[in-house]
Amino acid sequence: MGESPAPTAFSSSEAKGWIGYGVDDSGGAGVGQVHGLFVDAQSGDPTWLIVKQGRLGRTLVVVPLRDCAAGAGRVWVAHAGRTIRSSPVVDPTRPLLREHELTICAHYGISERVGRAAEVAGRPEGSVTSHPFP
Repeated sequence: MGESPAPTAFSSSEAKGWIGYGVDDSGGAGVGQVHGLFVDAQSGDPTWLIVKQGRLGRTLVVVPLRDCAAGAGRVWVAHAGRTIRSSPVVDPTRPLLREHELTICAHYGISERVGRAAEVAGRPEGSVTSHPFP
């Protein structure tokens, strides 16, 4: 067996262009709307999409950007709606700390040996790992 392909990388400007797009879960059901994104504190690469949930959009959660695809005004996330809806809530005006980001990764089943969790696991405790993208 060969290695799986590297995840698709999106630029901050491309992902920022998704703000306002509807967000659909892995089954195609609508789960919210793209509100913004977080970028890595060291590299500046986009890491998470911020999703407004509910009619009033008062609940904000993040989804792994690596698990997204976009087109025609929609973003599709490779997770079930119940997983997205139960994701830890974020404040889109404040940075994510290492521990919060690892909790979010664990929620999405991302172990500390792969993907985003592996990127932040080795950083110092209490360090800022992602910033809101302006």
